[in-house]
This record gives sequence, C-alpha cells and structure tokens, in this order.
Amino acid sequence: MTERLLAPPPATVSPRPRRGAGRVAWLVMALGSLAIVAFAAVPYFTASLPQLAGEEVGLASHYAGQPAFVQVALYAHIVGAAVALMLGPLQFWRGLRERRPRVHRWTGRVYLSGVAIGGLAGLVIAPFGAAGLVGLFGFGALGVLWLVTAWRAYRSIRRRDVAAHQSWMIRNYALTYAAVTLRLWLPFLLVVQIPFGAFEFDAAFANAYAVVPFLCWLPNLVVAEWLIRRRGLPSYRLTPAGLSPRT
Repeated sequence: MTERLLAPPPATVSPRPRRGAGRVAWLVMALGSLAIVAFAAVPYFTASLPQLAGEEVGLASHYAGQPAFVQVALYAHIVGAAVALMLGPLQFWRGLRERRPRVHRWTGRVYLSGVAIGGLAGLVIAPFGAAGLVGLFGFGALGVLWLVTAWRAYRSIRRRDVAAHQSWMIRNYALTYAAVTLRLWLPFLLVVQIPFGAFEFDAAFANAYAVVPFLCWLPNLVVAEWLIRRRGLPSYRLTPAGLSPRT
C-alpha cells in the first residue's frame, strides 16, 4: 500500500459548513486553547519547580528532580506549545486571512516557530516523562508528527500551494490541540473507572495516564482528516501500489 496526497475533483467537493456553526466551533477552539494556557502553562512561570511540586501543580513534582537540561527543555516545551495554542486559532480566522494577509503570515511564522521549539523540546523530555515507555512512544510520536506536519505546511505555502498548506495546518493544529484534549480525556478516564470496584485515585490516574499519551492526539487527527475531506482539501488515502487512486 502506498499513501498519496489527493485533491478531490470539483464535483466531489463537499459544501463548506454553515458559517454560523463554523464560528461557534472556532470560538470553542480558541477559548479552549486560552484556558489551557492560563491554567496549565502560566503556573509554571509563577514559582520554581520545587515550589510548584509542593503545591502539586501539574507534573512539577515529577520534573523537579530531573537534570537541568530536562527542566530547560520542559520550559521550552511549555513556551512553544503555549505560543502555538494561542496563535493557532488566528490561522483559521478567515477575516484576518483575507483582510490582513501580512498579519496572517507573521502570526503563522511565529506559530510555526512555537511548534518547532515545543516539538523539539518535547522530544527531549519524552524519555523522562511520568508515563514511562507508553509516554515515550505516545508523546514521542506526537512530537515527531507535530514537527513533520509543521514542516509540510511551511513547504506547501513556500510553493504557493495554498490548498495543501491549509490541509497541513489543520493536521498540525489538531496535534497542537492535544494539549487541550489530554486534559479533557484525563478526567473522563478517571470518572469511568469509578463504577469498577474501590476507587483509588493514584491507581486510577496511572491507568488513565497509560492510555492518554496516544488518546490525546490520535482522535484529533481523525477529526482533522474528516474536516479536510469535508472542505474538499487535499487528503491522504491509501491506494494499491501502481494503481491510480479513486477520487
């Protein structure tokens, strides 16, 4: 099987979603991103890691005892991801893109810079994460795909292939949004364990964290590909080697 990037012909392009529904979805996406930056990223810059560990803030207790280069990578990852989360929704704001193209381009450059910093730093901290081998492979794969999709988005727009650029940016922000969906999946995975025997928080959290390194981003990519096809943008399909793909 080979993977090919396809652009459906005009006759197969699905109509765009209603503008009102799109605006609501965009607002929910933007508010979710800002909320995670405010409640999950900002606290790391209000005190030192040992202080935050004592207050049980995020993963501070795990990283407080890590080597200095891991702590530096952690902060770089937080900064890069926070920048990407905040600027990502602006890349999908049609009004900004059409009326202020220069602002759109500059925010896009800063966004992709944030992804580059956050992705590379994420690969550094992945082997030291609290989720062990599952976290290494789950978050490591996320970091690699985050960087690859960002590079493909940049390369596409440099070639002036706007449709491919839009597809890659949708995929890339779906991966950026893993920072939000991770924090939605965790409480859900904790709650669903309550009916099964005696509930012990630490054990339940460990169970949830054994799944979430993959669960936080794989469904996002599925939704992203659905959106790409719904909008008639170039999408990935698996076709037999040597055969012309069906469109």
